[in-house]
Amino acid sequence: MTGLLVGAVFGAVFVVVNAQSPLNTVTVNLLRVAACLAAASVMALWFVTARKERSVAAPQRNMFSRGYLIIVAAEAILLFGGIRVLTAWERPVETNVAWVAFVVGVHFIALAPMWKDWSIAVPGVVLTLLGVAGLVLASTAAVTWVPLISGVLSGLVLLAGAVTFGWRTVAARTA
Repeated sequence: MTGLLVGAVFGAVFVVVNAQSPLNTVTVNLLRVAACLAAASVMALWFVTARKERSVAAPQRNMFSRGYLIIVAAEAILLFGGIRVLTAWERPVETNVAWVAFVVGVHFIALAPMWKDWSIAVPGVVLTLLGVAGLVLASTAAVTWVPLISGVLSGLVLLAGAVTFGWRTVAARTA
């Protein structure tokens, strides 16, 4: 459930930071409020699940193993190194959003077999594709849409996944 909470927070950040022009102000504010409410609901689900886990004392698996740390280190190197390369190539700043979505998506795909949880591969593939779409768009006149495509939509995917799997987790543990 901790992974879902982290995903929800990052999803909300993706939406709040990237919801901007060319969207109108009302749409931007609605997206930001919806993202924050979705993240808050996942946080509430996390607290409910944490309380139940304490009372049941179910065995926990270590999600933060050496393999996880290697994947996160590679992700950090790719994120920051890639952004520096994009800057050196004088790519539009919007390209960074697409790069972040791409790397985060690949990170989920890499974690899926390690955690033996293929449900995280689905948002990983979607984020990767949204990142690729943004990288392509960044080379066109539609560059202003990259934050929406690669940022907001990626955030909504993360939030939808976190809320869906959060509810499933709570429902499975209460059954």
